[in-house]
Amino acid sequence: MSAEFTVVGKSLKRVDGVARATGRITYGVDMKLPGMLHAKIVRSEQPHARVVRIDYAPALRLPGVKAVVTGADDPGGLFGSRMSDQPMMAHEKVRYIGEPIAAVAAVDEETAEEALGLISVEYEPLPAVFDPCEAMQPGAPIIHERMHEYKYWEGWCNPRPGTNIINALVLRKGDVERGFAEAAVVVENTYRTHAIQHVSMEPHACVVQAETDGRVTVWSCTQAPYLLRGSLAAALRIPASKVRVIATAVGGGYGGKVRLKLEGPAALLSMKTGRPVKMVYTRTEEFIGAVTRHPSVIRMTTGARRDGTLLACRAEVILDTGAYCEAGEVVLWEVVQATPGPYVVPNVWVDGYCVYTNRVSAGPCRGFGWPQVTWASEGQMDALARELKMDPLEIRLKNAFEEGSISASGEVLHSVGFKECLQRVAEAVDWHKRERRPGRGIGLIGFTKMSMPQTASAAFVKLNEDGRIGLMTSAVDLGQGISTALAQIAAEEIGVTLEAVEVAAADTDTTPFDSGAISSRQTFHVGNAVKRAAGDLKQQVLAAAATMLEARPEDLEIRQGRVSVRGVPDKSVTLAQVGTATQIRLGQPILGRGAHLEEDIVMPDMATGQSPKPAPYWKYAAQAVEVEVDSETGKVVVQKMVSAHDCGRAINPLSIEGQVQGGAVMGLGFALMEEMIFDEGRVVNPNLMDYRVPTSTDFPDVEAVIVEAPHRDGPFGAKGVGETSTIGAAAAVRSAIADAVGVTINELPITCEKVLDAIEARTKEQKLPG
Repeated sequence: MSAEFTVVGKSLKRVDGVARATGRITYGVDMKLPGMLHAKIVRSEQPHARVVRIDYAPALRLPGVKAVVTGADDPGGLFGSRMSDQPMMAHEKVRYIGEPIAAVAAVDEETAEEALGLISVEYEPLPAVFDPCEAMQPGAPIIHERMHEYKYWEGWCNPRPGTNIINALVLRKGDVERGFAEAAVVVENTYRTHAIQHVSMEPHACVVQAETDGRVTVWSCTQAPYLLRGSLAAALRIPASKVRVIATAVGGGYGGKVRLKLEGPAALLSMKTGRPVKMVYTRTEEFIGAVTRHPSVIRMTTGARRDGTLLACRAEVILDTGAYCEAGEVVLWEVVQATPGPYVVPNVWVDGYCVYTNRVSAGPCRGFGWPQVTWASEGQMDALARELKMDPLEIRLKNAFEEGSISASGEVLHSVGFKECLQRVAEAVDWHKRERRPGRGIGLIGFTKMSMPQTASAAFVKLNEDGRIGLMTSAVDLGQGISTALAQIAAEEIGVTLEAVEVAAADTDTTPFDSGAISSRQTFHVGNAVKRAAGDLKQQVLAAAATMLEARPEDLEIRQGRVSVRGVPDKSVTLAQVGTATQIRLGQPILGRGAHLEEDIVMPDMATGQSPKPAPYWKYAAQAVEVEVDSETGKVVVQKMVSAHDCGRAINPLSIEGQVQGGAVMGLGFALMEEMIFDEGRVVNPNLMDYRVPTSTDFPDVEAVIVEAPHRDGPFGAKGVGETSTIGAAAAVRSAIADAVGVTINELPITCEKVLDAIEARTKEQKLPG
C-alpha cells in the first residue's frame, strides 16, 4: 500500500496523540478567562406559539445575576447554510420546544441556573404540526410565514413560500414508465427512518468576549470556524472581520457542531456586560436545543429484468428538517443526486422534499442524509433479489458502478472501487461458503456518498529558521486524525519527516479560510491546499538553496530535511541553514501558499437534476453483518461486521481503520438502539439513561478493509472516508435479519418488538389455508 511514498500511506503516530492521551489539550468545556460569567438559556415550553410577554425582572434582582437578554436584544440577523432562516433568539414566536427565548449571565453556573426559574414567559399557542407528510398538506399550519423573504443560494434551494416545503428538488433521467413496462419484476416499498442525536462526548461549549471596539472573540468547539464566524457576523449584523473564532479541541462533532448555536446568546450577554461569558450545554440541551439526524419517509419503486438488470427507479424522498433548515436543504440536495444507490439505472424519477415541522431542528449527522436513502435503496436491492431468487451479492455486482459508469445525474464516474469493496467483504465473511443455520444470517450491502461541492480550502506552509515546518490551515481535528494526515501530506511533498511538521490550531485571525469539517471533505480539499502550499514552499527552498550551493534548482532534491545536489549528497545544506539565511540574513522568509476549489463543478439543472459534474468526488463502500436472532424474543445480536471502503489513497491506514470502526458502531447504534422519542414535539428521553448509545460491550470488533482506487484530483490520490462507515450498517443488519429468520423490517430502529411482530405475522400468514 503506497510503497512509492516515504510518509504518505504509513500508519504513523498521530501528531497530537500524546497530548490527547495525557489530557494536555484544551476542549471548549475547559476554557476559562479572568472575570468570566456563566450563562444559561430559557427555552420554549411550546412547540408553536406567539411570545406575548417575558418577565425577567425577578431574575435581575437575584444576587449574582449580571444580565438577561431576549429577542429584543437580538439585532435580528438571520443565519443558515444555503438558506438563512434562523435567529439567535426567538422573535415574536417560537417554533419548537427548546427554542431559546432568553439567556441569563451570572457569576457562577448555579446562580444562572437558579435565575432561569425566576423568568416567566406568557404564550399564545398556535396550531402545530409534527409529521412531515402532514406538514406538506394544504391547510397545514405554516411555520415560517416569511419564507419568501429568506435569502438562499441559487442552484441549491427551490423553496415554496406559503407552504412548509423549504426545498423541492428533482432528478430525471430516461423514461421511467417505459422502464417499468419492460421490467419483469417491480418492487414497491415505503421506508422510514427516525431522529437520533449525535451524542458527542463533549457537549456544545464556548466562551465569548465582546470588546469595546466592537470586536467579538469566540472560543468554541466548532467544526467549522469560518462558517461560525460568518453566521455570528450575519446574526449580529456586523462585518465578518469583527468576529474572531478560535477553535478549541473538539470532543466529537459528527456534523452537530457546524453552525451557530450557543455562541449567539453568549455574544449578546458579553456585549451587554462587557465581560467574557461561558456557556456549556447540558446533555438535555443537546437533545432539545442542538440538532438531530433527519427523520425521513422514502417511497421507492424499482424495476428489473429477469436477469437482474435494473431498468427503472421512482422515488419520493421526504426529510423532516424540524423548525429550521440547519443545512436540511443541503442534505436533500445531496441525496437526490443518487437516490437509486451506486448502481446503473437507465430510467430515474426522483422527487425530494425538505419540510418544516414543529420539532427540534435536524441537521448534518455523520452521513448527511445518506444513511436514510441507503436504507431505502438497499432495501429495494434485497427485495429484487428475493423476487428474482438471485444472490444478493450477484445482483449488486451485476449493476454496480465501475470506472466510466454514467450516474443517475449524468456524470461519467472516476475513482470507483465499489465492486472491489463488495468482493472484499464477501471474501471476509466467506459469502459463497457460508453455513445456513437457524436464527443466523449474513447481510451484505453497498452504498455511496458524494462530498459537498462549492466548498473551499486554503493553506500556508512556513519554513522556520530551525528548519522545522509550520502548517497553518483552518481544518478542525474532531478526533479523526486530520492534523496527522495533513502533516503527512506536507512532509511527503517537501521531503521531511512527519516529526518536522508542526500543525497550528484554527484561528480565523491567523489561519486561512476553510469551509470546515463537513461532508468528509478535509482530506481531499484541505489536503490539496496543503500539497500545493508545500509544493510552493519547496520551490522557494530549492531556489534559495541553489544560490547557496551554486547549483541549478532543478538539480537539487530534499530528503530528510536536507537539500543536496542530486547524485552528490555531500554538497548540501540543511533546511535550518536555508531558513536562517532567508529569514535573518535576507529578510525574505519562505511561506508557501496553496488553495483548492473545484472549478469544474456544474450545479444540477433545477428542472432535471442533471449535471456532468455535481460533486468533487464520490466515496464507495460495502458492509457485511452477521447476526443471531432469537425467534422467541426478537433480540438481535451482531456477531461480526466487515466494512470495506474505497478511500482513493490511504494517507494513514491506521487512522482510516479507526474511522471505519467507530463509524460502523455508530451505524449499528442507529440500526438497533438509538431513538429520540417525541410526544407532541417534546423529546421525552433527553438523557443517556433513556436514550441508549452503543458501548464497547454491545458490538463485536469491526474488521476494516481498505480499498484504494486513487482519484486523479486528490492529494496523492486520496479521498475522504469519515462518514461512509456509518451509512450502510442499518441496511446490512436488516438484510442479515431477513437471511436469519425470513422477515424484513423497513422502519428504523429495528427493535425486538418489531422483529417479534414480524415473525409472528409471518407465522400467522403461513398458517392461513391456501
